[in-house]
Amino acid sequence: MRRRDFLYALGAAMSSPGAAWSQPSMPVLGFLSSGAAGARQGQVAMLFRGLADGGYVEGKNLAVTYRWADDRYDRLPALAEELVRLRVSVIAATGGPVTALAARKATATIPIVFTAVSDPQGYKLVASLNRPGGNVTGTGGLVAELDAKRLELLREVVPGARRIGALFNPNRPGVDGQINDLAAAAATAGQRLVVFKAGTKAELDAVFAAGAGEPVDALVVSADPFFNSQRGLLVELLVRHRIPAIYQWSEFASAGGLISYGPSVADAYEKAGSYVARILKGEKPADLPVLRPTKFDLVINLKAAGALGLVVPPAVLARADEVIE
Repeated sequence: MRRRDFLYALGAAMSSPGAAWSQPSMPVLGFLSSGAAGARQGQVAMLFRGLADGGYVEGKNLAVTYRWADDRYDRLPALAEELVRLRVSVIAATGGPVTALAARKATATIPIVFTAVSDPQGYKLVASLNRPGGNVTGTGGLVAELDAKRLELLREVVPGARRIGALFNPNRPGVDGQINDLAAAAATAGQRLVVFKAGTKAELDAVFAAGAGEPVDALVVSADPFFNSQRGLLVELLVRHRIPAIYQWSEFASAGGLISYGPSVADAYEKAGSYVARILKGEKPADLPVLRPTKFDLVINLKAAGALGLVVPPAVLARADEVIE
């Protein structure tokens, strides 16, 4: 146990002699992430903006205990259990379904708010989207559901592509179903899907090693917190190997990637922060419907297109929310 967390637990125990535990006067948010602290600052800032809009500011009327898995998903169960032992007021489970599932397994009583989870009902995190019915709620992602749309966009920009690569993290829950759905979408379009898997930096390097795997004409990078944390390296590798790619989050296009299309991660985190604030004020997760994304961003990087010798069709540019020149 870290010293700061020990002091919180000790103070709680001392404040109520004769009781095993009592809630400290200042609520404690348990922040659980599958990623690394340095790669999540923008998203964390948006979550705390939502909290501030709801009246809670860290250090003023809210204490925060952080747990980062550093992209090692196998660490999440133990980290979630630590937060439960510390009796935090709410757990913010960030960084994909793997984090939410670890938190849900660790406690059925402490409220949990997840961020950008695709199909939370399918993962059995909630009974239904409108009536979660338990101690878990949050923001939905529509991540995997948009894979076919991303494939279509990639086909418009790289019309001659026939062998389409798809990069997945094999440690992501439900990845096999996601692969099957994308393969079916590719087959319908007369394309063949070549699947690559990487869940660590070493595996990511191996995917792009000289002569590794099968050459592809273009690549779909599936949504995963690990890929997001490695977006600089991932974009660099794809540029070096001259592979056109589409990504889920706008941060990839900003980092030099060709195209991104997906829901706004910043918006999902901000809304999750608002839900944490509402729960701290007394509302129950069971009564807070899962918020589906309403804002989607299509970002095109023309500089990346030029480097690849691609001309983005005017019809695609006209639909873009942002064009990076």
